[in-house]
Amino acid sequence: MRAVIVDCAIYRDGRRSEGPSDFSDALDEARATGDAFLWIGLHEPTEEEFDHVSAEFSLHPLAVEDALKAHQRPKLEVYDDSLFVVLKPVVYEPESDSVTTGELMVFIGDSFVVTVRHGEGAPLHAVRERLEAEPEVLRHGPTAVLYAVSDAIVDHYIEVAAELQVDLEEMETAVFEPARRDAKNTAARIYTFKRQVLEFRRATGPLAAPMARLAGAGVPFVHERSQPFFRDVSDHLTRAYEQVEGLDRLLSDILSAHLAQMGVRQNDDMRKISAWAAMAAVPT
Repeated sequence: MRAVIVDCAIYRDGRRSEGPSDFSDALDEARATGDAFLWIGLHEPTEEEFDHVSAEFSLHPLAVEDALKAHQRPKLEVYDDSLFVVLKPVVYEPESDSVTTGELMVFIGDSFVVTVRHGEGAPLHAVRERLEAEPEVLRHGPTAVLYAVSDAIVDHYIEVAAELQVDLEEMETAVFEPARRDAKNTAARIYTFKRQVLEFRRATGPLAAPMARLAGAGVPFVHERSQPFFRDVSDHLTRAYEQVEGLDRLLSDILSAHLAQMGVRQNDDMRKISAWAAMAAVPT
């Protein structure tokens, strides 16, 4: 378990306190005081490793199955003993101008938060440091962790969308460049780019409903005064999704323009061939 546990700590009155090394004892200690909660972070646990955690925290079997298999859509599920949220962080690779997605599962229950991360994207170390520097936010309990994680992932969506916008402008310039010779390569680049935008849409689109639900009232295990914070996250998500939609529409327009240019160029080539054929036919 030590290999997959990234961090494990008790937070009491908004402050981090080092509890027992065994997370079972740490959970009992957090529940005994009543004003504390345990946050345990895992990275790609195996089924055997996660069985210890799921048994101790009484996690629902269906949620455990989703957390282990990954490849889930963003969603929010409410169970008797916990709240289960799936998020898909997005990472932009500047070296290859590509987009990759990971998965982050968040379990919230009675005095505990369990985060399960798949992939190398969206490490939560920076989120922990930011929360630990804001004890007034951590006093809201496990809800503060869910908000901070969601806010960090959605804000990064906007940053990735801005990077993709720059790549799109460069591609647009290449398509309309008069002396362009690599037409086939340009078409392949547009298609590859469109697949990346589609992957981005799969991360942002389905997350709208869970964020809207968290922004409303009546969700179990969520602090009653957290609605304004989740509404802010929902607004940022809408902005990111609109940017992704705009990228997708522009890519379709660029691809149509590229195919039209290819057709015009082929017609010009055919005219030249026909003219030379006619000139050669006279002396023949």
